[in-house]
Amino acid sequence: MELIGKTKIDFIGKRNISFIVSGIISIIGIIAVIQIARGAANMGIDFSGGTAVQLKFTQPVSIELARAALARHNLKEANLQEIKEGSKLLIKVGKTTLATGKVADTVQDVFKREFPGNAFVVESSTEIGPSIGDKLRKDTLVAIAISLLGIIIYIAWRFDFKFGVGATIATMHDVFAMFAVFFVMGKEFNLLFITAALTIAGYSLTDTVVVFDRIRENLHKNLKESMFNVFNKSINEVLSRTIVTSITTFLAAVSLFLFGGEVIHDFAFALVVGIVVATYSSIFVASPIVAMWESRAAENKA
Repeated sequence: MELIGKTKIDFIGKRNISFIVSGIISIIGIIAVIQIARGAANMGIDFSGGTAVQLKFTQPVSIELARAALARHNLKEANLQEIKEGSKLLIKVGKTTLATGKVADTVQDVFKREFPGNAFVVESSTEIGPSIGDKLRKDTLVAIAISLLGIIIYIAWRFDFKFGVGATIATMHDVFAMFAVFFVMGKEFNLLFITAALTIAGYSLTDTVVVFDRIRENLHKNLKESMFNVFNKSINEVLSRTIVTSITTFLAAVSLFLFGGEVIHDFAFALVVGIVVATYSSIFVASPIVAMWESRAAENKA
């Protein structure tokens, strides 16, 4: 299916603008990663340690009244998330003076006392100690670094080292962009976000490989043509395919965001942001980097 016909857009010619925009986004993303490593960002209990309890009530509970009830019992820092389907409440409590394992019991006692006429059942209860959260945070950053290293090795083996570097920079750009958006918006960094970031890294790589495949084909066919022209021609040839793929995955992610429920709301939002950024980077980041590198290499040979 073709949404658009043949195009002759000078994507490589717009590389300076895209590099400035991507540079700003990446800097913010790097700052976000540094803050996460320091534990200074809005960290979920996965990384900072704490307790998460999900309660299902027989009747809907006002989130304002629930927050006030917890505050009266020295849990004013609790983060509450209302799940309207089934009258559920997700209570997240960071590190407190209470002993590990006591927070969940305290939360249950509060709701039994404050809402005696509204029975509830505990659907889930998770306790993560500060040391475990710190280890998870460090291991997560290591996992992202290893995945990026794997990408450069794979692309270098399949194409060429220059292509591997371009794909890796584009993928890093996408991951940093997701970190930047969540950091600026003050959203919570947790394991679901990291899952989304690694998912988008794979999606970005797939999209970039499609563009690179066409570039490689055209490089062999047009040996005498300008390097920038070959890259522009290749991107324009796969543009319709890229747009169709991106729209399809974008609609799926938006559906999750709108109808998937509160629990995966931020995960779906990260996917929406990531799909947009990944589509942009395969055209405006990965390809221009390789085009400039290939052009300089050709000039040096001449």
